[in-house]
Amino acid sequence: MRPTSDLGELDPTGGDRPVFGPEIGEFPNADQRAATESDGEMKTGTTTVGLKTDDAVVLATDMRASLGQMVSSKNVQKVEEIHPTGALTIAGSVSAAQNLIETLRAEVRLYESRRGEDMSMQALSTLTGNLLRSGSFFIVQPILGGVDDEGTHVYSIDPAGGMTEEEYTVTGSGSQYALGVLEQEYDEELSVEAAERVATQAIQSAVERDLASGNGINVAVVTEDGVDVSSYKDIEARLE
Repeated sequence: MRPTSDLGELDPTGGDRPVFGPEIGEFPNADQRAATESDGEMKTGTTTVGLKTDDAVVLATDMRASLGQMVSSKNVQKVEEIHPTGALTIAGSVSAAQNLIETLRAEVRLYESRRGEDMSMQALSTLTGNLLRSGSFFIVQPILGGVDDEGTHVYSIDPAGGMTEEEYTVTGSGSQYALGVLEQEYDEELSVEAAERVATQAIQSAVERDLASGNGINVAVVTEDGVDVSSYKDIEARLE
């Protein structure tokens, strides 16, 4: 009888690799690869928030990127359009996030050309989770927001591909500060303008307390008409 392990039947050649592996997202030396690829790499640090209203989704992020203890960039675009009526925020490794965004854009265009219709937000969120689950993107924790025939949607997606749909959510190192504002100020009957203000207040709260967040704010408003992304260096002025 062949020897087995907790992972399944072992390689008959005498190795300790399971015959029926690897599973999706399971790669040889994955931990070492992650450490090597992330060593010295620019991180967003970051605070990102997403919330929905009846007519729109508002996504907001700070604009700082860090390299270790150093601020490596003060002007990072952390929310991008990836779908005619969908956008994605990024938190984590900048290079992996940029690669994820380009991959999603390509998949969305391919879907539309093949089927002659826009991809639903449910399908887009599933695709995003599957890509993260593959292990090819170390380490990204995005928020996906968009509008489709079923209404407005905000998805929190963890680095391992787990996905939950929320009314509002946060990611990044300043999450705890931003979440307190959202918990206090969010209301499902918010207007789009009020939702923008709440999102801005959440980012401002994180910037004041989290050293890895700062240098301005990116705000994306997603409606059935498209995605509008704006950047502001002065958060206080954005609230006036």
